[in-house]
Amino acid sequence: MTASGQANDGGGAPQFDAAFRALLAELVAWRRDVRRFSGDPVDKGEVRALLDLAILSPSVGNSQPWRFVAVEDAGRRAAIVAEFERCNAEALATYHGERAAAYARLKLEGLREAPVHLAVFCDEAPAAGHGLGRRTMPETLRYSVVMAIHTLWLSARARGLGIGWVSILDPAHVKTALAVPAAWSFIAYLCLGRPVEEHRDPELVRHGWQDRLPLDDVLFRR
Repeated sequence: MTASGQANDGGGAPQFDAAFRALLAELVAWRRDVRRFSGDPVDKGEVRALLDLAILSPSVGNSQPWRFVAVEDAGRRAAIVAEFERCNAEALATYHGERAAAYARLKLEGLREAPVHLAVFCDEAPAAGHGLGRRTMPETLRYSVVMAIHTLWLSARARGLGIGWVSILDPAHVKTALAVPAAWSFIAYLCLGRPVEEHRDPELVRHGWQDRLPLDDVLFRR
């Protein structure tokens, strides 16, 4: 079948037509780092479907090092909120003047409103993959986990759900709060739920923190 529902005479890989490509471009453009959630519940089956897509992501040597922790316990969630508040206060103290005021105005997390919390880790010694492809660049394990996060993010957006990546956390404290194996490295703490507002522009752009850089500023040729 094609992406538009037409039969694929070759019987092989799907053919993605112009309409699908346009929708994919819209999906990427409308993916947002969401901080404002309605609090409405998200069905666990829907979360599982999103994770089923996330684990189709590429990984170095097919190592599949991603480890997802659904944080459901109220006490553990409270520990994460407290850790965010501590780290956020420390971060605020590093800014001065108008930049400090601008930082204080930003909404940087949705921990209290989001119905789903997912902590994402990298298993630094996965049995899968047998070490293929990472002898000179072991950090590719963590890059693989980030690929899975991006897949999850786009898939959630396609279902009308939003994700917010809370990065103002101390990894060691998160690992302790969630009691995960020592061989796991903390990559991301994700809030997932239904956004209360939709904007094509990122919140940090909308509130004047940082504009998007044009392609010519980041593309180099050698």
